[in-house]
Amino acid sequence: MSSTKIFQVRGQPLPRFPVRNHRMINTVVCGFPIISHHRVSNVLSRTSGPFLGYVPARTDENPFLRGDSNGRFGKFGGKFVPETLMSCLRDLEDEFNFVLSDHEFQVEFTAALRDYVGRETPLYFAERLTQHYKNIARTTGDGPEIYLKREDLCHGGSHKINNALAQAMIARRLGCSRVVAATGSGQHGVATAAACAKLSLECTVFMGTTDIEKQSSNVLSMKLLGAQVKSVQGTFQDASSEAIRNWVGKLETTYYLPGTVVGPHPSPVMVREFQSVIGKETRRQAKQLWGGKPDVLVACVGSGSNALGLFHEFVRDEDVRLVGVEAAGLGLDSGKHSATLAVGDVGVYHGSMSYLLQDDQGQILRPHSIGVGLEYPGVGPEISFLKESGRAEFCTATDQEAIQACMLLSRLEGIIPALETSHALAILEKLVPTLRDGAKVVVNCSGRGDKDINTLIQRGMPSSLC
Repeated sequence: MSSTKIFQVRGQPLPRFPVRNHRMINTVVCGFPIISHHRVSNVLSRTSGPFLGYVPARTDENPFLRGDSNGRFGKFGGKFVPETLMSCLRDLEDEFNFVLSDHEFQVEFTAALRDYVGRETPLYFAERLTQHYKNIARTTGDGPEIYLKREDLCHGGSHKINNALAQAMIARRLGCSRVVAATGSGQHGVATAAACAKLSLECTVFMGTTDIEKQSSNVLSMKLLGAQVKSVQGTFQDASSEAIRNWVGKLETTYYLPGTVVGPHPSPVMVREFQSVIGKETRRQAKQLWGGKPDVLVACVGSGSNALGLFHEFVRDEDVRLVGVEAAGLGLDSGKHSATLAVGDVGVYHGSMSYLLQDDQGQILRPHSIGVGLEYPGVGPEISFLKESGRAEFCTATDQEAIQACMLLSRLEGIIPALETSHALAILEKLVPTLRDGAKVVVNCSGRGDKDINTLIQRGMPSSLC
């Protein structure tokens, strides 16, 4: 089944998926199944410590603020963890709140983003891609303009380094000598390994066996950067559970460095905050380029780090449309997809409440996408809130649509996007004809696609190119 046909009338909003009778099922806490004698609590964060108001409480006057001080976005988020982790998470929250205005940290981090990561990344006008969709629409006007936020040009090849570097700096400040992480496509693993090498931290990356096979170049990069890569039977969700278990067993010396906006508070807020540089730069660059704001922001959605990185700066600009694109895999009816927001239910997984792919008994379903970085059975709490509140629009693209979009951008602009990014690019065929002439569309080009060449050869690249 291909993704749902949408965007049929120029200017018409994206249709939302119908609201289902969502079940709230507690399934897995930090990678451990809940059993009757195991005490699990959703404890509110303590209010002591240098809280800076960077995550203010949501108000009725503005329901789209940054969540409350407990990491809650409506009913989503929170801390569903064993008591043994609460002290560690409180210390992490206090340190995070402190570094947001700590001059020493900010000076070091800003310099590293500029000189090491390579920020700011360009907001690139994709002229030939723009003309391509204008020709498809057969409009006599100028048509919408398509811009790419070039996160693929960051050190390591993706947006992941923004967050990995900041959290590695926090790990060092907390006195941790060792960092553990989980990765799917390998981009977060490479970013974490690079940050740890720079800061002289020991690094262990957990990665699913199926992903190791698909992303062998990134595995070699991680090892070259000094990281120990440990294989876990399965995919990213299995690697995440194993990384958390490893962290829990060595709390005194080990820092768990998430690359996604999931998990117990403060992890989702931290990742989003360190990725929000993407949207902040986009706002400033748009002002310089055309004197205004983007009309539409588009990003792929796995768990949500690159989407929130772009969206968050504009959440309160309700004249800016936020469009997230999930992976429909082989089709929503096939059961082989990662479209959590399209067909998921509400539950608890890896320490927070969000939309999840789960069966009627609350068992987590295995996701699928050709973009392995999208293969996660949940999304972050803030993404879940943006869906439920209606502030953001979500749709899907299939594996084949992503392949076609990847090849199109490569041929027209000389940019090979990651297959994750290609899902966002795939929706342009349906989105662009619905927009007014002159509308400014920004797509977050979250990663480069050299890691996916073997997958393209196996799944869709014409034999004449191989």
